[in-house]
Amino acid sequence: MIKKRLPKVVLLLLVLAMLVNTAAATCNIIIITDPTGKDPNGAAAGSLSFAENMFQSTFIMSKEKHFSVLSGGEGNQTPRLGAIVETIKRLENDESAPNAASAASNFPGIRIMCGGPTIGAAVGGSFDVYVVTVDDDDGTITATPASGGLATLPPGQKGAIIHLRNTHGNPLYGSATTVRRETAIMIGKMIRDGYPATEILGASFEKVSKNAGEKYGGGGNNLVSSLTTGDMFTPSKLNTTGYPMDEAYSKTCPECGWSVSLPSGENYQTCPYDGTALKTIYAYELMANSITVTKNNTNVYIYGTDNAGISGTTKEIVQYSVKQNGYNTATIASAINKAIDNSYLLGVNYIEPKDINIVESTRSVGVYYNPLPNHRSSPAWNLPISSSILDIVGSIQTAIGLILIVLVLFRSTLFSSFTKKRR
Repeated sequence: MIKKRLPKVVLLLLVLAMLVNTAAATCNIIIITDPTGKDPNGAAAGSLSFAENMFQSTFIMSKEKHFSVLSGGEGNQTPRLGAIVETIKRLENDESAPNAASAASNFPGIRIMCGGPTIGAAVGGSFDVYVVTVDDDDGTITATPASGGLATLPPGQKGAIIHLRNTHGNPLYGSATTVRRETAIMIGKMIRDGYPATEILGASFEKVSKNAGEKYGGGGNNLVSSLTTGDMFTPSKLNTTGYPMDEAYSKTCPECGWSVSLPSGENYQTCPYDGTALKTIYAYELMANSITVTKNNTNVYIYGTDNAGISGTTKEIVQYSVKQNGYNTATIASAINKAIDNSYLLGVNYIEPKDINIVESTRSVGVYYNPLPNHRSSPAWNLPISSSILDIVGSIQTAIGLILIVLVLFRSTLFSSFTKKRR
């Protein structure tokens, strides 16, 4: 898929390079807890920064080949774009992670980190990282610092690579060295203790955003199950920062899974369905939850519309429907259509079960909307009367209305004429 879309990716990044200021992630992390690729949460990658323009180009993922490319550095946009494209090409041609990451050395000031569950991980170019390894036999944790050139996490090895620098202007500037080491050690301990890579990534985002100030999304990828936060936390406008990963993002019901995003969630203290007290979810928690495959989590993806409020509301509806009725396209479609009837979803047409794609192994639901024409807010009513009959009735009403207007405007003239004729 990445190979087919590569020209489009390049074009998009070229446009961004012309429109925005330098967009570079200052924290890149790849974590591999199951190098066999069997654990659905066994490999994760993500980026965040204090800088502006944290678009998804900083954490590209191939769903087919299960690798991620994370980028950054202090060089300008064009070399970074070249490094990203070259790295993707090499990985698509089944070159090793070190060979792919070494492409960054040809672009001054640029950093590329890449990896996947079975190919290990590597970082090349301009970087300050710790490479973390955890021994399978005795659980020994090794955290090795490296700066510039090439650093690798070999295939078959449990471990991680974490890069962290501070962005100029960050109030916590100067903290990166300490936080980088502490986060690396924390990652090693969590790998040793059996936590999945996706959960460790969330904990790492929390520590980095709070203690190093590199807090804006960015986002994360599950490299085994091909789940991504996409643009959930990235900035919606050019030359702005993404969502602060250390701030509250939503509220959710621990019992039924119903949730509401902030600031709308400030109006809710209890679940409207069962009265349970709502739990506040922070962005780093939501990031981890969104890419983690669990028995209690449903990942919802929206296609076909960018209308405000559609994505969040649809996710709430789908998650509640799945909680109540399981992965059933008919009941999910019915729940969404009921929300459209009640004006909770505006600007989209009714959907059918065929418009819903379910991948139960990764607990994922895709909803494909068709936007309404002519900027309508709701679909036309499905009445048991032909639209042509309604058109005729409407024309008759219009004619009657015109006659009444004429009578009102010329009532005195008509009355005088009628009186004269009677005389």
